[in-house]
Amino acid sequence: MKNLFSKVGHHPVFGALEILKYVGPGLLVTMGFIDPGNWATNIAGGADYGYSLLWVVTLSTLMLIVLQHNVAHLGIATGLCLSEAATKHLSPALSRTVLGTAMLASVSTSLAEILGAAIALRMLFGVPLQMGAVLTAGLVLALLFTNSYLKIERWVIGFVSVIGISFIYELSLVHVDWMKAAEGAVVPSVPQGSLLVILSVLGAVVMPHNLFLHSEVIQSRQLHKGGDAAIRKLLKYEFFDTLFSMGVGWAINSAMFVLAAATFFHAGRSVSELEQAHEVLTPLLGNEAATIFAAALLLAGVASCVTSGMAGGTIFAGLFLESYDIKDSHSRWGVAISIVGAVLCIFFVSNPLKGLIVSQMLLSVQLPITVLLQVYLTSSKKVMGAYANARGTTILISAIAAAVILLNGALLLQASGLVDW
Repeated sequence: MKNLFSKVGHHPVFGALEILKYVGPGLLVTMGFIDPGNWATNIAGGADYGYSLLWVVTLSTLMLIVLQHNVAHLGIATGLCLSEAATKHLSPALSRTVLGTAMLASVSTSLAEILGAAIALRMLFGVPLQMGAVLTAGLVLALLFTNSYLKIERWVIGFVSVIGISFIYELSLVHVDWMKAAEGAVVPSVPQGSLLVILSVLGAVVMPHNLFLHSEVIQSRQLHKGGDAAIRKLLKYEFFDTLFSMGVGWAINSAMFVLAAATFFHAGRSVSELEQAHEVLTPLLGNEAATIFAAALLLAGVASCVTSGMAGGTIFAGLFLESYDIKDSHSRWGVAISIVGAVLCIFFVSNPLKGLIVSQMLLSVQLPITVLLQVYLTSSKKVMGAYANARGTTILISAIAAAVILLNGALLLQASGLVDW
């Protein structure tokens, strides 16, 4: 991602309207946590426990804001994305190991996104799952290989907007107890048997590829070249972007929970799969609502797959100390590995949905590695200089990292059958 400013040495103007020009990188990240995996956990949580677990969406979003804001600092202050910084500041063996696991995580993420879109195509048009996966991958590769970064950003912003409007429409069709919903969003409660859902929601929001992607997108704007005064102001603008974008993600995820609570929980219908949700919505709200649900899922799958593909390109290019540039062969290879690798897994895994479970286990193993890498780099004065984390920030991020490790470890144990929550 190069030459995003029209003139070399361009210094941003810090007017009130100028802030809007810096909204965009965070919205790319937002797609990563309103992906099909989040749809499944949110709908299951709302269907089984009503509004009582909405606080989990709030807490996980707050954790995500801290981590994404911190990793964006790395890009702004150093001009390096997380992948480039790992290559530059770690030993070759360690950096290649860490980034190799990150590439596997990108493939695993793309697998989930492509499956979600393929399921939506099967809902809408009866397309077989594997054919739907090929069609989704082809569309995503076309979007990535033929558009510049800024065009991709606009595509994703458009997708996010349509998904948000879809859920506003869905919510208009049901009776929502907004007082209970508001209470559930801020008051923690742990109903009997809900621990697995809580762990799933928390574990699904913070994703490795989003940390790599955010640092790349923000550094691609070359904000570090404006000098200290510009960097400090831009850090504040970046926080606005992150806060706004993660807020949008929180609203959409919460809307999924509320919709499931107001329809499935109210009707006493437990929902464990996305296709089941589509089938149940039809008698409850009508064909139109079910179709809009499936169409929004399709958009979410495609848009989130675009971001996971970009993350794959970012990680692979970083191995060669290069920033993401779709015209460069290393970035193209990274995108292809992420998307094509995911489709091959869908074809060669006998049960694609079981493959989805395995992919989430891989993410659970890799995520702590990425978070610990972030903590190390952003807390290092050698890497960040004057912009290294303050002690309080390091403690806060380390605590979040510890929580993420524990939560994902618990998910891994449950998914492997070693424990039964």
